[in-house]
Amino acid sequence: MTMTAVLDHIDATLPDALARLMALLRIPSISTDPAYKPDCARAADWLVRELRSLGFDARSAPTQGHPMVVAHHKGATGGRHLLFYGHYDVQPVDPLELWDRPPFDPELQDTEKGRVIRARGSSDDKGQLMTFIEACRAWKAVHGTLPGTLTIFLEGEEESGSPSLIPFLQENREELAADLALICDTGLHGDTPAITTMLRGLMKCELTVHAASRDLHSGMYGGLARNPIHVLARILGGLHDDQGRVTIPGFYDRVEELPDQIRAQWQALAFDHAAFLASVGLTAAAGEQDRTPLERIWSRPTAEVNGIWGGYTGAGFKTVLPAEAHAKISFRLVSRQDPNDIEARFKAWFTAQLPGDCRVEWHGENDGSPASVMAIADPAFEAARHALTEEWGRPAAYIGAGGSIPVAGYFKTYLGMDAMLIGFGRDDDRIHSPNEKYDLESFHKGIRSWARILDRIA
Repeated sequence: MTMTAVLDHIDATLPDALARLMALLRIPSISTDPAYKPDCARAADWLVRELRSLGFDARSAPTQGHPMVVAHHKGATGGRHLLFYGHYDVQPVDPLELWDRPPFDPELQDTEKGRVIRARGSSDDKGQLMTFIEACRAWKAVHGTLPGTLTIFLEGEEESGSPSLIPFLQENREELAADLALICDTGLHGDTPAITTMLRGLMKCELTVHAASRDLHSGMYGGLARNPIHVLARILGGLHDDQGRVTIPGFYDRVEELPDQIRAQWQALAFDHAAFLASVGLTAAAGEQDRTPLERIWSRPTAEVNGIWGGYTGAGFKTVLPAEAHAKISFRLVSRQDPNDIEARFKAWFTAQLPGDCRVEWHGENDGSPASVMAIADPAFEAARHALTEEWGRPAAYIGAGGSIPVAGYFKTYLGMDAMLIGFGRDDDRIHSPNEKYDLESFHKGIRSWARILDRIA
């Protein structure tokens, strides 16, 4: 009955919750632009006041950049200690002329698909983080206290590369220690509520192939001198075999097979890869041909050429054999693949194929992070999945993500805890783009979802 009372309170006070979200959305907390530094501090202070009003011991913690918001609530002993993470900073709004209304003047709008909250940050990530705070508010209104032992940690630099995050985690490891992290910077899979349990890692490198000591006249030297663009294209063209597998020796040594339970859930999602590709003008699925489309983008590693150039690329024509050719390469990593190991294997594979008169120069230091795979054997994951199923009326699924959410890996590395990634954004929310929105349903049911989850795991 108490859970019913909490949910009823959420329904009855939704206009008030929406008004508070609108107030936060009006603060232009753009972290990457120094001109908005006072606004980022104002957003942090606003959140501190809200959390203190709910009984949290909250503060705005200074960093070299924008402040972190840290708040604690001590619950009953013996329960699970949860750390909730979100970020209050937002992306820049340019190009401003493509917005239908001022990006920091939020409005509830009616659309063909339902009511939406239109503003910068509505989905990424203010609307999402407020679902959790409002769930706590409703819980306290009904119970007179908050559920369990909670720490809330809100970052102000996520949209600008999180330069202060790792130092802050290192310096405040004991204060931020908890049993499990909750991260809300994700979304639904179509109409299916989801818990993201796999995030691919990343390794990036840049290289230059050198041949002659200078650019050469193609009439005088063509047919005799090495062309480094030919060399580079030939080697990179061999990154994959005819079945889409990466050919670097040992590349798959630490790649684990998908558990049958997860594979079955992914199959039940009925992912329409043809429509997914058609939306960007493509028709044929590339990659490993013996894997399902969802496996290829969520749980399998990749090797991609992100940029390649050399020679004369200006207007008109210049008939030269270039002295150099350049490329940027990235690898999406999964399971236990180590970025340093993959870097070493790629460099050895590439160098071994260089012909005479050519050498390779590697630029920059290793820029990579391992994959994050959550321990779903923890009973909290199944409890949360059932809570989402109850709220949304359809079976919630464990899903993967093709990209990276670095903070999940940082929590594992620096705080020693797994993360449960649950969010309510949709693919059409236009995050980072003009006319960003967040469905009112996502906000409303997101609050109800977190209340149900806290009831089961706090």
